[in-house]
Amino acid sequence: MSRVLLQLFALLLMTACALADPSIGPAPSDSALTWINAYRLKPAPDRVPQIVKALSDMGAMKDPESSGIFVGFVAGVLRANPSKAERLVDKMVFLPFQDQWVLIRAIAYSGLPQWKALLRRVAARLPERQKLINLYLDDELLPIDQLPLEAKKAGMWKRVRSAVTFESYRKPKAPARPKETFATRPELLDTMWGLYFATGEPSPIRRIITLLPWSKERNNIDKLTVGSMAKFTLASNAARDARLLKILRAAAPGQPEEVAPVLAEVIDAAETVDTAPVRKDALAAIELFRRKGPGYKTDAVWWARVGEGAISAGCVVAAVAGQAYLGLPCVVGGALSTGTVHYLGTMD
Repeated sequence: MSRVLLQLFALLLMTACALADPSIGPAPSDSALTWINAYRLKPAPDRVPQIVKALSDMGAMKDPESSGIFVGFVAGVLRANPSKAERLVDKMVFLPFQDQWVLIRAIAYSGLPQWKALLRRVAARLPERQKLINLYLDDELLPIDQLPLEAKKAGMWKRVRSAVTFESYRKPKAPARPKETFATRPELLDTMWGLYFATGEPSPIRRIITLLPWSKERNNIDKLTVGSMAKFTLASNAARDARLLKILRAAAPGQPEEVAPVLAEVIDAAETVDTAPVRKDALAAIELFRRKGPGYKTDAVWWARVGEGAISAGCVVAAVAGQAYLGLPCVVGGALSTGTVHYLGTMD
């Protein structure tokens, strides 16, 4: 086992001890995550701006890849409190420049009928974030409820037309903005959990359920990791959340054949409080992919890129469930977070 991996495990173990032993005292960001996790049981929307300011002050939202849960949580609070949405936004609009994107994205992800009007209302007070605001207002970036799981592949007719009309030989256009999908944005898994923690609604959980077939993926490391973490976080959280387990049971009938057996495994693991096999399966599948590759990309350069930017470990959800010791490596920055796994391409 590599020295880097051992160091990461040691860091996770220390964090787990801090969560388990109150005498050690959790980090402020861990306390915020604990509050977020319990919020749906006793909502207190008027306190949310204070929590967001505290997270900003401690630098917990500086990295978009590890801040999905905060975006989802704020979006969920706005969604659940439409009559208070403007007032809550007014109290959060004074975030420093580096964290303003959280509020903008949360408004877009809130699902409020008037979310665009609310975004226009704050635009004048966030002049340096005008480009991001306009991308949402112009539908170049989409609300989370409209984001596809993955990009659609070009159909046969489009490929034939391109070849026949020599489109590829024409003057190149400016590159189009990459489409956001759950396959290319692993932090969206955390965002869906943030929505659930804020609202307790079934809809974010149903969306996470649609990711479960990816836990069997063998040709795409992004999808494999997102699917594996969707499976693990559903099982580990449902083992401690009776309402979540009820949502999973209610969703089981009528699921597509690629979803049903995986969801059944999740429910069984939650009911028996036996999530270790789910965690071990996730680690084994990712490790097998790392060793053998998808069959058409096995060179070291490709794996180095995977190690630097492709894999998310979903640890923020595990942390709020008291599962910081789960053994999936993360980058820790203020709070356990999805982060990017940097060591995978160079493991011993």
